[in-house]
Amino acid sequence: VQLQASGGGLVRLGGSLRLSCAASGRTFSRYSMGWYRQAPEKEREFVAGINWSGGGTYYVDSVKGRFTISRDNAKNTVYLQMNSLKPEDTAVYYCAADNSLITTGRPMSLIDYWGQGTLVTVSS
Repeated sequence: VQLQASGGGLVRLGGSLRLSCAASGRTFSRYSMGWYRQAPEKEREFVAGINWSGGGTYYVDSVKGRFTISRDNAKNTVYLQMNSLKPEDTAVYYCAADNSLITTGRPMSLIDYWGQGTLVTVSS
């Protein structure tokens, strides 16, 4: 599976962005998908995950109520709608795919596939 993330950019405090991650292959619906982020000089962290059908979603506490993860299995794409953005959301955002459920507890070393990352910068 190859993952191509897009949609990053520069946005002001309180603004919105929607990230997309397009996956290659015909088995997209068999993978749990997720978004992670890595801020400058910080470790990569889990942001959001979604199960195979889209019926289950999971978020890190800091984005709950502001970010929404969704997927369109017909388009082989997962999305991250980010609202009420804050400067602390500034990071490179990576999408991920895994045969196991991607949640906050999933070790990143076990993630099957990673996208290349897209930069989100929130100015104050």
